[in-house]
Amino acid sequence: MEVLRQLRLADYADILIIAVLTYWMINLIRGTRAVQMLIGLVVVAGMYTASQYFELYTLSWILREFLGSIFLVVVVIFQNDIRRVLTQVGRGRLFGGDRRARSEVVDEVTRAAVSLAAKRIGALIVLEREVGLNEYLEAGTMLDARVSRELLMSVFHPSSPIHDGAAIIRHGRLAAAGCFLPLTANPAVSKSLGSRHRAAIGVTEESDAAVVVVSEEEGKISLVREGRIIRDCDAGTLRTSLAQLSLP
Repeated sequence: MEVLRQLRLADYADILIIAVLTYWMINLIRGTRAVQMLIGLVVVAGMYTASQYFELYTLSWILREFLGSIFLVVVVIFQNDIRRVLTQVGRGRLFGGDRRARSEVVDEVTRAAVSLAAKRIGALIVLEREVGLNEYLEAGTMLDARVSRELLMSVFHPSSPIHDGAAIIRHGRLAAAGCFLPLTANPAVSKSLGSRHRAAIGVTEESDAAVVVVSEEEGKISLVREGRIIRDCDAGTLRTSLAQLSLP
């Protein structure tokens, strides 16, 4: 209690700011390869502590030399994530810019879906949420580009080498395209549905992602969530449904 009395208002503010920044950083790297790399660094630090305790001098020396340059190691390993963080800070996403960015993504995805449907061009657009989609991202072509109607149109154009697969949107960016998703094994799913719709259902059965599907046969838009499909969405329905999602 005596320690609590001695804390100044500035100390509470300091703790709060660190907590918010830590939470924000965790949200940025969640579902990315940076998480596995961070776990690896924690394991190395644990090995160093154990080597000192058990007096393993050679191993301790090697790990001490490695950890001595840990700052440089972190910068090299996490350079892509650091660049993405600084870019988002520069765009004002740290304090209140997220809602505006999400709205722009929803608008661009809706516009792209409507345009693709009008041209009878098939598409599969996945919006990652809380559950990471690393295993599918890494099998595709990494893009890390701003989401736009024009880019999505070019990705799914039949002449594009990466049109035959899914485009995955993560943290408001088009992370990758040409990604292949698992097909649903649910026997209750209508056999009239094609591979795109089955892939959309499959990935939403294994994650909390939302998927926009454009049928090239019918020129219709579907929205898939939690293994359930909403067929024949118009622009207003699609935009409203996407806007209600808690996108990261």
